[in-house]
Amino acid sequence: MPGLDGVFLCLGNPLLDISSKVDTAFLDKYDLKPANQILAEDKHVPMFEDLAARPDVDYIAGGAGQNTTRVCQWLLQYPKATSYMGCIGDDEFGRKMVETASKDGVNVCYQVDKSTPTGTCAVCVVDRDRSLVAYLAAANNFKVEHAKENWSLVKSAKIIYCTGFFITVSPESIAAVSQHCSDNDKIFSMNLSAPFIMQVPPFKKVLLDALPFIDYLFSNEIEAATFAESEGWQTRDLSEIALKISRMPKANGCRPRTVVFTQGSEPTIIAVSGRVRMYPVLKIGKANIVDTNGAGDAFVGGFLSQIVCGKSIEEAVRAGNYAANTIIQRSGCSFPAKPDFVWN
Repeated sequence: MPGLDGVFLCLGNPLLDISSKVDTAFLDKYDLKPANQILAEDKHVPMFEDLAARPDVDYIAGGAGQNTTRVCQWLLQYPKATSYMGCIGDDEFGRKMVETASKDGVNVCYQVDKSTPTGTCAVCVVDRDRSLVAYLAAANNFKVEHAKENWSLVKSAKIIYCTGFFITVSPESIAAVSQHCSDNDKIFSMNLSAPFIMQVPPFKKVLLDALPFIDYLFSNEIEAATFAESEGWQTRDLSEIALKISRMPKANGCRPRTVVFTQGSEPTIIAVSGRVRMYPVLKIGKANIVDTNGAGDAFVGGFLSQIVCGKSIEEAVRAGNYAANTIIQRSGCSFPAKPDFVWN
């Protein structure tokens, strides 16, 4: 596909996933909930060693935004069609991150913090759900100056994507790239990422400040309901919530906001231009589901791989479903060397 150099850029929190299957007693020990995402507190620090000592532990280059970028790159199959910015440490985990993401074809542009270790994420897998506990470490130290020093990547991108998690790290970077997209008729997209983003007032403010610039907003059903609650809306109907968010004020009127809610095995809800549509997911037997970790990230990567190529919403959903379906049949956010997705 010609002309795809650097068309997709993500700013996010690069983390090395430490993944293992656990039981509910393990979750209770560290005060965790299934199918949830939180930032690590002091009480969670021993958990990382606990996980690392388990015989089935896996280490995977991750972080939600990096997962999405890797999946988008995988589907586009064009060297360095995607770029990624984040902050890592000057250590072995950081070097492993560079090696893995670069091998996947992503153009990585990490800020390197020599005084802080590379961030990690505990992935506690219970049955087919996972509880994520992120220890940001170096990922928490990204500075907007790094983005400005590498502004050529911002200028070359057609789509810029930030996770909600990145709100806790660099609101200044989100403001800079979202304004650039608005001023230059580019697509800016974000993900609500986790309930705490809406529940912590300073984080919610950053989200609301960014919302007028967001062209594509992604969320799962739990995060969507939390957004409605944080706004004081009485409804918990996901279609109504999606429609209300799509109609919230927008800075750039050249395109309507598209709101995309995934809800596991239930249909994907998309609201745009005053209309809500439901898109069924690909059915898969429970016996074939290995790990749901990264499924939502993969959906976004597949979805945006089509949008960046000018494809329809229907094609974007089809690619998102294909990517998510592939990921959940494997351990962690991993995929075959090449996709067998058929482009229309």
